[in-house]
Amino acid sequence: MLICSVLALALVIEKFASLRRSRVAPPRLLDEVLGLSQQSLPTPDMIDRLAENSLLGSQLAAGFRAVLGEPDLSEEKLRQTFELAGRRAIHQMERYLNTLGTIATAAPLLGLLGTVVGMIEIFGSQGQGATGGNPAQLAHGISIALYNTAFGLMVAIPSLMLYRYFKGRVEEYVLELEQASDRLLTQLKRYLP
Repeated sequence: MLICSVLALALVIEKFASLRRSRVAPPRLLDEVLGLSQQSLPTPDMIDRLAENSLLGSQLAAGFRAVLGEPDLSEEKLRQTFELAGRRAIHQMERYLNTLGTIATAAPLLGLLGTVVGMIEIFGSQGQGATGGNPAQLAHGISIALYNTAFGLMVAIPSLMLYRYFKGRVEEYVLELEQASDRLLTQLKRYLP
């Protein structure tokens, strides 16, 4: 349980850092890119800097690279380039989310397992006495065994809430990336044959 709680905390910190707006989709980046590419395509150096900017920048840079790299590029091929870049971005955003979800699911079960093992030990030790054991000791042993379940729930509940929160953030960003790609695709059509 301790490993699960430390791992969940580390994953939550990583997700808060990696899903910051500035790392995924900076607010004015799309407008700046559309403004710069209105008259002509950006230089390869500008495209490289754009790709390093954020996940959105990487996705937009993939479209520019496709147009610059293939003079007879079709609209369908450009759309596929954006889709592939979007899949890479989604994969990057969802990294470690399944692990956090697994911890949220497994933590109460691990706590319950600890409780069951503790109960087996308690009842096993109570049966060895000639009179069947002291009821006060039995109650105390059961309350100690239930700490495992409580600790499992204390790890699982915040993990599940944060897992759902991060999934929602990823879905919002996916929609935003799709809309940005569509806007840039509309603008890049004029550079296609």
